[in-house]
Amino acid sequence: MYRYLIRPLLFLLSPETIHHLLITFLRIAFKIPGILPLVKYCYHVKDKSLETEFLGLRFSNPVGLAAGFDKNASVYREFQAFGFSFIEVGTITPLGQAGNEKPRSFRIKKDRGLINRMGFNNQGAEAAAGRLARKRPKGLILGGNMGKNTLTPNERAVDDYEAVFSAIYEGVDYFVVNVSCPNISDLRKLQDQDSLEQILGRIMELREKRELKKPVLLKISPDLNEQQLDETLEIVERLKLDGIVATNTTVSREGLHTPAEEISAIGNGGMSGAPITARSLEVVRYVHQKSEGKLPIIAVGGIMCVEDALNMLDAGATLIQIYTGFIYEGPGLARRINRAIVKRRVSIKS
Repeated sequence: MYRYLIRPLLFLLSPETIHHLLITFLRIAFKIPGILPLVKYCYHVKDKSLETEFLGLRFSNPVGLAAGFDKNASVYREFQAFGFSFIEVGTITPLGQAGNEKPRSFRIKKDRGLINRMGFNNQGAEAAAGRLARKRPKGLILGGNMGKNTLTPNERAVDDYEAVFSAIYEGVDYFVVNVSCPNISDLRKLQDQDSLEQILGRIMELREKRELKKPVLLKISPDLNEQQLDETLEIVERLKLDGIVATNTTVSREGLHTPAEEISAIGNGGMSGAPITARSLEVVRYVHQKSEGKLPIIAVGGIMCVEDALNMLDAGATLIQIYTGFIYEGPGLARRINRAIVKRRVSIKS
């Protein structure tokens, strides 16, 4: 029903318009008595075999919603109802910012993908911290995706990451350092060894001062070559980060079915969805093998169906996140993935 009736209607409007309408609709609908438990009943898969340990946290299933949907930590309760065990909020910056000029989000339907240059539009760390302090649904794990403000020069980026880390520390269960998004001017230069080490080193120093030491992960780009991946992993190991989120969006436009002139008209931005499935899987597998399976991985990027999710788990990921797949395949995707995982784990036991 979603694919043949609802999605064609939704796709008549721009991606950002649909996003705002969806947020508004969920907020209103879930205030109606009985709607929230009904949605949970329809989309949650309750099975002990789905429970997953990751970095000292217990997840009710391995499927989460990636950063970008709940930029302001304002609707994680509503999204959790669709079968997700964890939601990654953000990207959160110290100060609120409007992001890049519109239009800034584009569908490439022939490739089942998205290109966006949102620019970390969010209301800032203080607003997010206030919402994260509210009572959350039972069992829901929250991650905090951290970035820098667009106007902050790279030489002062470490201060922005510190500010967000400190502001939301009490409200989330784990952190993701985002230096790989292509939609902030020069942000990806922070992936260079010196800049990356400075930022991650400061965050780990701050974490050490906390009585409760929450996991810190690094989100990496699919555009890193093998040498860059090796250098990044060396820093991650040396600074004792807890894990990797692989991968962010890509600036590559290779192998697309969408006409080149249409892609050119869209302009710059990070591409997600089916076009990056193979590369994201390749990076997950490489990180797993290079670390000899010792580095925990959350896989994200190009997970559009059950097969993609299972492939990521087989490649070495412990958890997966979906984003563009949720848009193209609808709210039942997490449920279908979880059911497939249950079926597989039951068959293995038997």
